[in-house]
Amino acid sequence: MESIDALSEKLSDYLEPKQIEQVNKAFEFANEAHSGQFRTSGDPYVSHPIAVANILSSFHMDEDSLSAAMLHDVIEDCGVPKKVIEEQFNKNVANLVDGVSKLDQLNITSRTEVNAENFQKMILAMAKDIRVIVVKLADRLHNMRTIEYLDQEKKKRIAKETLEIYAPIAHRIGMNNVYRELEDRSFKVLYPTRYRELRTALKKNRGSQKRLLNKIKRTLEKKLVDQGIPSYVEGREKHIYSVYRKMKQNNRSFEEIMDVCAFKVIVDNADNCYKALGVVHNIFKPIEGRFKDYISIPKSNGYQSIHTVVIGLDVQPIEIQIKTEEMNEMAENGIASHWIYKMGEGTETNPQQKARRWVADLLEMRDNFESSEEFIESVKTDIFPDEIYVFTPEGEIIQLGEGSTAIDFAYAVHTDIGHHCRACRINRKLAPLSVPLESGQTIEIIIDKIPQTSPAWLNFAATSRARNKIRHYLSNLKTSEARKLGKKLLDQSLGHLNVKLKHLKKDELREALDALGVRSLNRLLEEIGLGKRVGNVVSQQMLSVLNKESNKGDSSILALEITGTEGLVVNYATCCKPIPGDSVIGHFTSSGLVVHQERCKNILSVREDPTQCFPVNWHHELDREFSTDIKILASDEPGLLATMASAITSSATNIESINTQDLDLGHIEFTLTLQVKGRDQLAALIRKLRTLKNILSIHRIHDQEMRQAKTLH
Repeated sequence: MESIDALSEKLSDYLEPKQIEQVNKAFEFANEAHSGQFRTSGDPYVSHPIAVANILSSFHMDEDSLSAAMLHDVIEDCGVPKKVIEEQFNKNVANLVDGVSKLDQLNITSRTEVNAENFQKMILAMAKDIRVIVVKLADRLHNMRTIEYLDQEKKKRIAKETLEIYAPIAHRIGMNNVYRELEDRSFKVLYPTRYRELRTALKKNRGSQKRLLNKIKRTLEKKLVDQGIPSYVEGREKHIYSVYRKMKQNNRSFEEIMDVCAFKVIVDNADNCYKALGVVHNIFKPIEGRFKDYISIPKSNGYQSIHTVVIGLDVQPIEIQIKTEEMNEMAENGIASHWIYKMGEGTETNPQQKARRWVADLLEMRDNFESSEEFIESVKTDIFPDEIYVFTPEGEIIQLGEGSTAIDFAYAVHTDIGHHCRACRINRKLAPLSVPLESGQTIEIIIDKIPQTSPAWLNFAATSRARNKIRHYLSNLKTSEARKLGKKLLDQSLGHLNVKLKHLKKDELREALDALGVRSLNRLLEEIGLGKRVGNVVSQQMLSVLNKESNKGDSSILALEITGTEGLVVNYATCCKPIPGDSVIGHFTSSGLVVHQERCKNILSVREDPTQCFPVNWHHELDREFSTDIKILASDEPGLLATMASAITSSATNIESINTQDLDLGHIEFTLTLQVKGRDQLAALIRKLRTLKNILSIHRIHDQEMRQAKTLH
């Protein structure tokens, strides 16, 4: 157990005696308030607030933050009123304690709703004082360090929440030391076997690579000294969960993840970062497409560095990061970097500015969601994005999440630009609004005087901001406007089926409305206009009810969780062969609804047309198999095919067909068509096949090749 005396000595490095006195007073207050209370470990409860304050002291946090750390549980656990804390200390301390303690006070039966509401309260608390989240993260970090004393169910719940919410927040505000430790500790609780295996593999790799890495380090240091660049070099092993995440995302084994180590070159100023880059590239050959300049264009959390991946001395890729001492400090601790000095200067650091901007965006999002669960799920996708950087025609840089489209760009520039967006030019060429953008492109939005916002945009808008603005606009449409838009969409859909709404008889219309579960045509048109129903689905349902179109039955109808699709024939595309677990989209054709992978090249040009496409989801209780293709490259050896077939069938997977092609140098390529229940089964099978001797590479064809197809269906 850490002592208050040891903490006071540590604080004397950067706080004045009077400031330390306030922290000691907060300890005495907490010690008395928590008297007789114990942690699950058996330690006195006050050991926890001391530990939290000790974590904050490593960031040089100010005396109010440290006092709040000491007192953060006295309101909730001891019933001490906020007013008493304000009287004994000051308003800042009282607000910080209140901000942290309020996160757990809602009394709602659904745990999902509790967590969602708490998250919203966290956003509000952060908006008032960003230090609230720093204290909360330190609190969570100590709880994760002592989690072994809890029962299994509680451990799993806390670890999952930490991995999904707190670790990404720490990363988003630049506190990467905290982020890495939270991820690794959560991973250890949730997947103990995988954690142990990876830790052992990394330790073994570290031992075998030690001599080589030291040689690379010495080579870098010598060349930098020769060029007169003040610097030092550090080797860093990537943390366990980041290696696991890379293995999972890329469907690779540990042996195939080659860049598990990285080097940091720390120099004295930004100019020397670029000079050091030249030195690095003179020593080692850079890998094309693996260079990123985060100094000129910082990440959303304020992170600055130059990243380059080069071919090392053993012909393996090595990541090298080049940054200044200040950039390195910011990279590790983000908004908490030497807080006391930054606050004393009266100016905020780049990460602090970025964090406040992010919190303001979250507040704006929060105000436009009807339910807490919808808000938190939206934030989960937005909180940890892979980023791209594109340009306005004037040269302004716009940062977006990977997969963003021109619609996301338009709403990022301004809400009104988004609402009035009619078309776009990418690098001066007209392009569909639904095409995913790439870093470095220049985007021009063509606007119309009349708002163009359409429910179809939700099919391809990728950012939470854009999706939120679209939903908010549609929900605020006047009834007459919604009906007008709904009638236009339904007329278009019926027109494709050679039917006019006005030609339906009253009794026919009534029968169709009853079958659809709506009381009036106006109500139906409103729901279509607001995006609650899809015009194409409604039109086909109406004709199905009225027996004006024969249903071409198919024994392999795909079970999908689509609101109100009864009576539709649903098939899946042969060009991209979607399987459960893939992100999918529905495309209306003359033969019914055809389901594609969401990023299938064949669907990109029509994805934004509400008369042709709409989003769909897989049913959660599917009990059938789907066809998919994989390609395997291997060293040719007698009996290899039999070994592979045995491994596949023992995994309860059927083989539809096998094609082989002999390559040069004793290599052979297999193309297999398999029957699987979804991505999870396929991923498990691929992992199993990778363990076989002589297997060089495996990939799913439709993830890489079939998306290049040019013809539709």
